Amino acid sequence: MDIGRVGVWARTDGLSLDEAGHFAHAIEALGYGALWIPDAFGRDPLVHAGWLLARTTRLVVATGIANIHLRDPIATAGAARTLHELSGGRFLLGLGVSHEPAMTRILGRAYPPPLATMNAYLDAMAAAPWTGPTLDGTPPIVLAALGPKMLALAGERTLGVHPYCAPFSNTARSRAIVGPRAWVCPEHKCLRETDPERARTRGRASIAGSLSLPNYRKNLIRAGFGESDLEAGGSDRLVDALVAWGDVSAMARGVRGHLEAGASHVCIQALDPAHPTRPDLVALELLAPELLGTGAHAGA
Repeated sequence: MDIGRVGVWARTDGLSLDEAGHFAHAIEALGYGALWIPDAFGRDPLVHAGWLLARTTRLVVATGIANIHLRDPIATAGAARTLHELSGGRFLLGLGVSHEPAMTRILGRAYPPPLATMNAYLDAMAAAPWTGPTLDGTPPIVLAALGPKMLALAGERTLGVHPYCAPFSNTARSRAIVGPRAWVCPEHKCLRETDPERARTRGRASIAGSLSLPNYRKNLIRAGFGESDLEAGGSDRLVDALVAWGDVSAMARGVRGHLEAGASHVCIQALDPAHPTRPDLVALELLAPELLGTGAHAGA
């Protein structure tokens, strides 16, 4: 599987199905290697991946991430194999253990130990029966990993890692733990806004959910930020580290920072300046020549 050096991370629940299909086709035309879609209690990401794969021909569609607490491992293995077959090997399965506060509140039960649970889940997927046709290869897996133990597990058992809401230093640390051959595919937010006040206001809104979760807060402390940086929506220093805002050159620097730190692929989350639930296709069009050396237009 070749996902290239740069892809797109996008919440497509704010788009109609036809708009989502057009968006996937558009970023494929621009030359991006992969479209990463989250599992955020909207459209089921595995079902939605089938729709997006059917409307593209080269683009890899990845889950960033699929929550293992919401789906049985045997069902997940079957779905991944089906999408692998459907797309000719263009589906990348990103898995994660989600977050204790969200899962205990939604599922109403105790949150199990993350590392052991993921390890057992991968075992169950590997052992899942398959009565379909013989596949050409197997669906690749990456893990949402921030802490050293989950990073090490990903490096040992999967293709690599997909960190979210993390600065350049986290990419360098992830690379050091997973080794030289594993994939490190961080998400990074880009915002087409040159006014500092408007940019940071929009940036704070985009990281608010993450700052409410202990896993992200702990990882940002690990990356060198203080507790004061995480309060009141995030300090300017924190926002600037997580959101590359400004002109095209400034946004591109945010992507290149991860590549220079050891990323194999960066997932751009292009924040629309005006619409919090929609990706900014204009920003992705502007970034394509800078990052991909392409001049294709999204309507091609």
